[in-house]
Amino acid sequence: MARVKRGVAAHRRHRKVLLQVKGHRGTRNRLYKRAHESLMRSL
Repeated sequence: MARVKRGVAAHRRHRKVLLQVKGHRGTRNRLYKRAHESLMRSL
């Protein structure tokens, strides 16, 4: 069985998070790591 790399799935997940934090300040709406933190705290 072929090895599955997570490129497409990860990109999709990152994009989803970045779309959800649209409107947050500074790097919170650009960098995935900061965006994810911001999203978790906003829920």
